[in-house]
Amino acid sequence: MRVLFTVNPEKNIFMYLVPMAWALRTAGHEVLVASQPRFAPTITQAGLTAVPVGNDFDKWQFGREYPEIMESIRSGLTPPWDVAEDPEGTTWEYISQSHKAAVEGAHGGEAAAVIDDLVAFARHWKPDLVVWDSFSYIGSITAKACGAAHARVVFGADVFGATRDIYLRLKAQQPVSEQMDPLADWLGGHARAFGGDFSEDMTTGHVTIDQFPRSLQLDTSLDVLQTQFIGYGGPAVVPDWLKTAPERPRVGMTLGLTATEVFNGYNIPVTEILESVSELDIELVATIAESEQQKLGKVPDNVRLVPFVPWHAIVPTCDAVIHHAGAATLATTARHPVPQLSLHFHFDQPILARKLAEQGAGLEIHTTQATGQNIKESVNRLLTEPRFAERATALRDEILAAPSLNELVPQLEEVVAKHRAG
Repeated sequence: MRVLFTVNPEKNIFMYLVPMAWALRTAGHEVLVASQPRFAPTITQAGLTAVPVGNDFDKWQFGREYPEIMESIRSGLTPPWDVAEDPEGTTWEYISQSHKAAVEGAHGGEAAAVIDDLVAFARHWKPDLVVWDSFSYIGSITAKACGAAHARVVFGADVFGATRDIYLRLKAQQPVSEQMDPLADWLGGHARAFGGDFSEDMTTGHVTIDQFPRSLQLDTSLDVLQTQFIGYGGPAVVPDWLKTAPERPRVGMTLGLTATEVFNGYNIPVTEILESVSELDIELVATIAESEQQKLGKVPDNVRLVPFVPWHAIVPTCDAVIHHAGAATLATTARHPVPQLSLHFHFDQPILARKLAEQGAGLEIHTTQATGQNIKESVNRLLTEPRFAERATALRDEILAAPSLNELVPQLEEVVAKHRAG
């Protein structure tokens, strides 16, 4: 079958999809990846074939021009998805208006930039299946326009599916005259422009592909295909120092790319953390952006600073890790029986950190409360209290029990047989 991936031109989101695209390729299916022209080099670097469509749209441009506004959206979930944190506490007025703003903002901008060109290509190539990430509704619009089945891929906590559930519940409680639905109206407008009509699958896919274990996921009413998360971080080389076993317990630390590539640096006291944690009898390996390393000065002797290390290569050598609760970092770590300390702040990180702590495989500290002392105490607990390693092992086992990406492929073939038009 022919499979078209439509992706948001964000590297950290695209990387969640690469192993899945290769699973389909190695199963003998044709795979193409469509995105904005500027993103083609990132797609081809992953060994996949790019289809540049439309024009480039930079959703971060306004934030780059006004850094203070950018920082204001850094904390936690942004509207309308913030209701996933408090499903019972939200109101109809709030959720309906925040949906309207989201549609008029990033969703509408991306679609306007690419949709005509993307649909024209899809109608020419005739994919059987369109796979799209949760931010990229152009995938469902395209599938509707060309009659393909389509699947939505979750790249972290499914705040999108949960938010849609909450919206529909509150909508059903309103008088018919007040049952507005900005997302459905917007998607329906595109569907009608290409000769179709809105259907609810346009909001969350014919199926949702979830790469997170149930114990770390939000509850939704959706039809879900569960699979294992397989990490991909782009081109990488294993450094020589990683080829030798550490002489002391190793703790890995990463604070993610988003903090420095999208926002204005780290929001925790890095120097204080390095000094405090290094007081433990450990080796601390910290991935710190080069621009931020220059601000640190001299670091303790048992701290190794690196700008990058393949996370899937270092985690098996660690006795514990410290991270920002980014979905890919957390999920890559969870494939190994390694306890985790989450220092969370942005988007779905607080949800993932809380779920991980509830599962028992780690501890969590919101970055506004993070100090060198409480991080040191938490790391010491992860290293000395056996229950954390035991629960990390249970989480690893839960992940490995889920279908592999290779096993997912026949399930996607069934989705196509059921939902493809004609």
